[in-house]
Amino acid sequence: MLKQTKRTKEIYEDIQRKVHYMIPDKWERLYLYASVIEKEDGKPGGELFFYYIPKGILKKNPVNVYEIPSKFNLDEKEYLQLVEILYQEIIKLREEFKKIELGETWSNITISIENVNFKIEFNYEDLINSEYSSYARHVIWRYKYLGIGPEQVNKEEKEILKSYLTGAKSYAREEVYETGIYIRDIRNIIDYDTTTNNEYVEQEEQKEEVEEQKKEEERPMRNQILSFLNDEERKRFEK
Repeated sequence: MLKQTKRTKEIYEDIQRKVHYMIPDKWERLYLYASVIEKEDGKPGGELFFYYIPKGILKKNPVNVYEIPSKFNLDEKEYLQLVEILYQEIIKLREEFKKIELGETWSNITISIENVNFKIEFNYEDLINSEYSSYARHVIWRYKYLGIGPEQVNKEEKEILKSYLTGAKSYAREEVYETGIYIRDIRNIIDYDTTTNNEYVEQEEQKEEVEEQKKEEERPMRNQILSFLNDEERKRFEK
């Protein structure tokens, strides 16, 4: 089992704060994937994406982090800066584990957040020599964590899943760490209160959600022009 240090736990909390800040919506579950590959020039590269499941009594489709700017009318350039800052936290986390493991460490992680549970899966797969492309890994990851199967994807992605499901599985080393979420008063990008749990409010929101679903096709999309990332907000987010 991977040793956890005070510093790794601090980084987990930073990641939690940043993710909560970046979602201008109520949500019940989140899945984040990030990879870090050390390139020939010694600089780390890789990718990061996450999906959240909106909260509600009706079945909700996962929302991709890269859809958030258009969905909520946010400035895309500024929002992508937040994604980059979040990715830098992943790099910091990996650097900390390189000190702990004294050499080879994980290549990619999947973080799951649900209610007050925080789970992180460390994978040691050799991504540089992987039989799957980054795109194919993304398709497989969505199948595993979001349940997006062959019946929900295009022809190319269907073939990727078919190959994955029928082929021999490679079993790279994996480690799992789970803990609770202890941070409180988590703010988000539009000061949406994600900590409200009043039963009456929840019931009223559920009623409104049903009504909104009925009216959705009859009304234009609400125009939320939001301003964020002033100097004070940027300093807080980058901490």
